[in-house]
Amino acid sequence: MGPIACNSAIRRPAWSRLPLSAFSRTAAYGYTLAEMSGSIQSLENVGIVVDDLAAVKAFFVELGLEQVGETEVGGEWVDRIVGLEEVRCEICMLQTADGHGRLELMRFHNPPAREGDTDAPPNTLGIRRIAFSVDDIDAAVAKVRERGLELLGEVERYEDIYRLCYVRGPEGIIVMLAERLG
Repeated sequence: MGPIACNSAIRRPAWSRLPLSAFSRTAAYGYTLAEMSGSIQSLENVGIVVDDLAAVKAFFVELGLEQVGETEVGGEWVDRIVGLEEVRCEICMLQTADGHGRLELMRFHNPPAREGDTDAPPNTLGIRRIAFSVDDIDAAVAKVRERGLELLGEVERYEDIYRLCYVRGPEGIIVMLAERLG
């Protein structure tokens, strides 16, 4: 099964046409996020638990992310944060060229990582994919294919805004590549 087809014949949901200000107040609380103390200011990173840290890191570096750090963590403070016992975990931090998007790749030595479904399709519940902007989707797809990986579907055009595709990377990680048009 390929990615969701995106073309102008598909009607956008009503909520997607609402101005951003429509989301600034919630019915439950009646105040804006900006009025809340301790509210979310930015996305710090997205964490991905992997088994083969070197292979997954190489995949993302080849796509254009830059490694900005690597460490191993463990001890009681980590145990208390994550709610596990006797944690030992390798971490590799990667970031996008603009410095705003970060991935935290984690390999748990203890306790061992739990198995997931590496063949899960894009419509499986949970965090299913991560998306990156690329300046040349054809070059990015060529890099993916050089690694022996294939697209889940095809490169498709979404209106006059993007060219998009999905690829399944190492360990079943689904990556959407998006080239902005015009």
